[in-house]
Amino acid sequence: MALFFDADWYDARLSERGLTRAVLAAAAGMSEADLALAFKDQRELSMREVSVFAELLGVTAAEAASRAGVRPPPFGDAQRLAALEARVAILEAELARLKG
Repeated sequence: MALFFDADWYDARLSERGLTRAVLAAAAGMSEADLALAFKDQRELSMREVSVFAELLGVTAAEAASRAGVRPPPFGDAQRLAALEARVAILEAELARLKG
């Protein structure tokens, strides 16, 4: 369950961008009813949903997660290694493309 969803903060960010909760829900692939539950701390959000919120609101995922009361999963060694391997693969592909 969420730690604390800061609905006022989310509503203010939406207002600043001229957006509505309906837009936020649609962008995250949620129903408006599911989003309403999240705003009332009655539905837990996934990090994917929080990441979409962050992108739409122009804030970092960490800020969006914090304001949604979501604690990001711990970033363990296996995750760190997988992330680094993915970055290396992207760089290798770009180098190969540039070499033609």
